[in-house]
Amino acid sequence: MKNKIEDLRNHLFATLEALQDKGEPMPIDRARAIADVAKVIVDSAKAETEFLRVTGADAGTGFIPEQRAPAGGPRGLPSAGHGGRAIGRG
Repeated sequence: MKNKIEDLRNHLFATLEALQDKGEPMPIDRARAIADVAKVIVDSAKAETEFLRVTGADAGTGFIPEQRAPAGGPRGLPSAGHGGRAIGRG
């Protein structure tokens, strides 16, 4: 895949900077079009992550880069019921 989500984010942030240009403000119809494109980008990323979750696939389409869990498994908070103390209890 030629374009990655990072490329699209970079373009979107460049557009946000252009929207803030006080010397030459962007027309409102163009700003609306950019907002519509941003929504499509977010929706497509959500669709891909949902696809990966539902199918249990190891790799996506390439739009969202693959991230591997660190050696030793994922890091995070312990799940409830596995010897951890409950929040709010001394």
